[in-house]
Amino acid sequence: MITQKYMMKQNAFTMLELVFVIVVLGILAALAVPRLERDLRQEAADTILSNIRYAQHLALIDDKQKFNDASWQREFWQFKVESCGGGSGLFFSIGSDMDHQGDLDRNEVALDPANGKPMFWTNTDDCSNGNESDTTISKNIFLTKRFGVDTITPSGGCTTQHIGFDHLGRPHAGFSGSTQPDYASYLTEACIYTFTLKTGESFQIQIEPETGYASIVGQEKL
Repeated sequence: MITQKYMMKQNAFTMLELVFVIVVLGILAALAVPRLERDLRQEAADTILSNIRYAQHLALIDDKQKFNDASWQREFWQFKVESCGGGSGLFFSIGSDMDHQGDLDRNEVALDPANGKPMFWTNTDDCSNGNESDTTISKNIFLTKRFGVDTITPSGGCTTQHIGFDHLGRPHAGFSGSTQPDYASYLTEACIYTFTLKTGESFQIQIEPETGYASIVGQEKL
């Protein structure tokens, strides 16, 4: 009786192949880690820029005009940055001062496109922790808590922390006290807002007169 031995061929990685795979994974990990780290400065700049453009968009589609009301220009859609109560940071709102009282009430603000919640807070309430329990408002408006943005400095054509847009999308500054529709608040010089983070980093948003085109200074083509 002849006994035949059958040798089964087994497939396996060689040591060289294993080393090669480990090296490749190490390279991929090295490239991926920086991308996982949050660039708060860029995130803040992108968020603010998109919301200024959102305010202008709402102005264009709403077409607010009430020529029989001497104070109607107070209703321009605006992007407004305010300080939280107790010096607990900054937040922003987008809205239209329909009652001409100089502030934005809950029923006067826009809904956040990201979550459908009102972009609302009051400048008398602490927003470092107190906002956590309020699930009815958008948390995306808290600039200090989300990104560490700690100050805003207006320059150029604007001297206040809010910018508004008329029915043609043109930018206005100082319109909140308007008593006659003479377009005296029309922006004739580029408005520049400088935002500074707690880390000392800063960025600028520039809004052009006439067109209302907003951009991050140094990233105008993005």
